[in-house]
Amino acid sequence: MNDFAPTVGVASTHPKNMPEEHAALPVWNAENWFYEDWPVGQKIRSLRRTMAEGDSHLFNTLVLDIHPYVQDQMFAETEGIFGKRLIAGAFVFSAGLGLVATNCINAFSYGYDRLRFIKPVFIGDTIYSIRSNLDKKPRYKEMGLIRASYEVFKGEGELVLYCEHLQTVKYRNPTDFVGKTEK
Repeated sequence: MNDFAPTVGVASTHPKNMPEEHAALPVWNAENWFYEDWPVGQKIRSLRRTMAEGDSHLFNTLVLDIHPYVQDQMFAETEGIFGKRLIAGAFVFSAGLGLVATNCINAFSYGYDRLRFIKPVFIGDTIYSIRSNLDKKPRYKEMGLIRASYEVFKGEGELVLYCEHLQTVKYRNPTDFVGKTEK
């Protein structure tokens, strides 16, 4: 097991446009850690999520994905190489990362590297995700760069997706990084 301190709900954002007693409450699924707090080596696992047909259809409708492998049952069963409909890879990516995503008010997405769709996910499959904190380095005057891997699994541990997420994160004490940044 890892011996890292939790970062979820450690403090409130204290918004000024709501009652003070409400503003003082910790925000669910929100974090306010800084670059210095991000523990390299930490791993977390999500809850599981079954990829339902309705969710798949809604996602495909929203992103205008009408590929026959994800939208046409008859095609998938008679002409497709898998014999059944797929969940769109973009939906597996979105749902898989969403399962372990948190809302850190000091972090900003910088991009994704090494995105790979390793195995197909079908309607009715259940997925879960593991995030591993890989590394971090000072980058800008006010923010460092962190990198985490996301592995999405289906069933009882079959890897279906891998990617690495890069984020910029505000320093708690920017003066500690003077002369150590790339830019």
